[in-house]
Amino acid sequence: MVGTVRPKLALKFAICAALAAITWTVFGQTLGHEFVNYDDNTYVYQNARVIGGLTPSGVAWAFTHFDNDNWHPLTSISHMLDCQLFGLKAGGHHFTNVLLHTIAVVLLFLVLNRMTSGPSSPRQPNRTGTIWRSAFVAAVFAIHPLHVESVAWIAERKDVLSAVFFMLTLGAYVRYAHGPTLARYIAMSILFALGLMSKPMFVTVPLILLLLDYWPLNRSQPPARQSGYGGGARSEVRDLKPEAGSKRQSWINLIAEKIPLLVLSGALSIATVLAQGKTAVARLEELPFAWRITNALSAYIVYIWQMFWPAKLALVYPHPGRLPLWETAGASALLIAITICAFVLRKRYPYLITGWCWYLVMLVPVIGLIQVGGQAHADRYTYLPQIGLYVAATWSIADLSISWRHRREILTAAALIVLAAFGWRAWIQTSYWHDSEKLLRQTLTLTTKNDVAHLGLGEFLLERQRVDEAILEFRTVLTRHPNDADTKFKLASALLQKGEWEAAISEYERALKIDPTNSEAETALANVLLEHGRIDEAIQHYRNILRLQPSSALAHYNLAVGLHRQGHLSEAILHYKEAIAIQPGYPDADYFLGQALLQNGQPDEAKIHLEKR
Repeated sequence: MVGTVRPKLALKFAICAALAAITWTVFGQTLGHEFVNYDDNTYVYQNARVIGGLTPSGVAWAFTHFDNDNWHPLTSISHMLDCQLFGLKAGGHHFTNVLLHTIAVVLLFLVLNRMTSGPSSPRQPNRTGTIWRSAFVAAVFAIHPLHVESVAWIAERKDVLSAVFFMLTLGAYVRYAHGPTLARYIAMSILFALGLMSKPMFVTVPLILLLLDYWPLNRSQPPARQSGYGGGARSEVRDLKPEAGSKRQSWINLIAEKIPLLVLSGALSIATVLAQGKTAVARLEELPFAWRITNALSAYIVYIWQMFWPAKLALVYPHPGRLPLWETAGASALLIAITICAFVLRKRYPYLITGWCWYLVMLVPVIGLIQVGGQAHADRYTYLPQIGLYVAATWSIADLSISWRHRREILTAAALIVLAAFGWRAWIQTSYWHDSEKLLRQTLTLTTKNDVAHLGLGEFLLERQRVDEAILEFRTVLTRHPNDADTKFKLASALLQKGEWEAAISEYERALKIDPTNSEAETALANVLLEHGRIDEAIQHYRNILRLQPSSALAHYNLAVGLHRQGHLSEAILHYKEAIAIQPGYPDADYFLGQALLQNGQPDEAKIHLEKR
């Protein structure tokens, strides 16, 4: 027995090492990449809480606040830890992403092999036939070009972190299914909860566990009538069929078993909808619900096509709006046909229904019914859902080819060709993520009317002092969306940087007419007016901002500066003090408060504040 176990362990270890090697071959280049200015800024390098590193207050904030309209405290904490270890050196943050993806890849292989091989016993020896199928699925998951976005994009830390907890949850569930105990259920539930705290998309996992109960775990059958944990089509044919009543009772028990997990999923779903509600509702007028449904049907088919032909992959795919009737009808018919086939063949090929429903179910939270953002679909959304399709396709080919001559040689050659092609395309796709300009220009090459890419490129160019190029990008967006307040604000900032302050003032004012609550634009406008001697107008804008943000230290400070310049010392002093009360240790407020006190004939108090700077 020992003589057979050791070679199997050696083989598994070799496969794990190979999986790690191909993962780093493709994604190791990211260690030399930069941050990109699309979400990396808000999640990491411009996020004051994250930049501060791993601190007790930071951890508390992660658990008690939404971060960019999401509650994923473990993801936020992981970014904090990276800042603690690597500062703002992007290579260190990329290293963590690749490391987490590698761990997920290896775990997928081990868990999938464990699920489809079944427990060892005298009557049911541990089969090794699924090792290579599991290895191939894990290898495709490791280097598929659609997964570049999840691994090479630092802001998608939530994908790779949740993937690790997903694999651990599956592993813990398989262990529980093979020998149910309360301790094992609690361990699995804890891992599930950690996954929920990594990414909201984790809410579908209880349904995935139900699918695994059907195949490969076969828990939907009464124990006395199970035929084993089969990996192939022939091993799944059952000689004894349970009574209908007992089968229904079995499913009732399995569903009841998931209720605690479903409660956790429901709670996080509600929290996520509340956090993202304003964004979704704001876009409802632009993207009616009927358009969202038709796009969702189309996206399911697009993802399948991209799985087999991952070409022209972009950061953002603009939403098409209303789709042609023929496209919607065709997508619907194809989805229904595949579902019917999987259902009809479920007894002979049970992995088809499990794999197909895995794909359908896991995509539901991100398929666009609750639209956050203006994308039609996104590569990163396929990261975990497509594992179901990989399993269904791999097991189907392996079973359908069982009677072929030279089967092993043909399948080995085909697998190597597929992996080489995917690896090559993924390596090229990863290279586009080197920096913001390269990524965004590549996106604009592959897509049309991509306002998100134009806007992001304009922001990048403005940061690099390439003002004229930035203005061109902003104006391109405004030709299609003349009432986009955010773009007008950015154009105004570019014009100001170019020295055209009168034109900048006009754009700031237009932006405020469209969105009067944009305090950032109003602050910028007030600052320009103050700088050019239009103090009364500036003070009026500062007062407006303070009405919107009464607890903002900056708002009080800005108003105080305006009043100070106008000679209203008493009122200026009050607002300087209010700014310091809200934000103790505010050096500029202390200094100018000291100056105002001196001018107001209060030298002793002035000295206290001037010495603080």
